[in-house]
Amino acid sequence: MNKKLAAALSGGAVLVLALSGCSGDEVEDEGKKVEAWAKTFCEQARTPLQKRAGAQQTIISTAADSKPADVQAADSKAFQDIADSNRALAKAVQSAGVPPVDSGEKLHQDAVKELNSTATAYEGLRKQVDALDTKDQQKFADGLKGVADSLKRIEKMDQDALGKLQTGELGGAMARQPGCQKAKPSAAPTTTSGPAAKPGGSAAPSAAASGGASAKPAASAKPSAPASGAAE
Repeated sequence: MNKKLAAALSGGAVLVLALSGCSGDEVEDEGKKVEAWAKTFCEQARTPLQKRAGAQQTIISTAADSKPADVQAADSKAFQDIADSNRALAKAVQSAGVPPVDSGEKLHQDAVKELNSTATAYEGLRKQVDALDTKDQQKFADGLKGVADSLKRIEKMDQDALGKLQTGELGGAMARQPGCQKAKPSAAPTTTSGPAAKPGGSAAPSAAASGGASAKPAASAKPSAPASGAAE
C-alpha cells in the first residue's frame, strides 16, 4: 500500500470563530488545549511510529532470491513489531486523554479500540507466516498469497485507527508536532527480507508501501505494508 494516511487539515479555529461567535480569546484558549493534547500524544508516539515504519520497510525491501526461511523470519518479526507499535500507540492515546474537540470522547475510545484490534490482527498475520512450509517453495509462495489476502482484510482498520484523529483542527495540531510527522525507519532494512518474490524466480505476494495504508495487493505482489506516520 503506497498511500500515506490522509490528514485532512482545516482552519478549525477560524471556522469556530466565524460560525459560533466565540471571542478571539476563547478560540485561542481552545487552540492551545488542542496543541497541548497533540504534543502529549506525539511525544509518546514518536518511537512506536518509527518502529512501525522500520517494520514496513523490512516487509517491502526484499530480494527476489531470498530463502523462504529468511523471508518467514523477517515477516514474522515485522508483523510482531507492527503489533507492538500499535499497542504502544493505543497507550499513547489513552495517556493523552480525551482530545478537546467535538466528539472527543468517541474519537478517543475508537482510536484506542481500533489500534488494539489491529495489533491483534497483525499478531494473527505473524502466526500465519510462522505456520508456512519453508521446505516447499511452491507451498511457501502459495502461503504468502494467503498472507496477502489476510493483510488486505485488515488494511482499512489500520488506516482508520489513527485517521479519525487526523482530521480538522486536531489533525492540524498533530501534523505540526515532530513526533507525528512522517516516521522514518530507525534502522536500515535488509534487502533480503519481506514477503519476497517466490524463491527461485517466479513472483509471490509483494509488499507495497512505506508509510501508508490502503494499497491493494496487485497481481504478483506481496502483502502491502500498513500505515506508518501519524500525520504528515
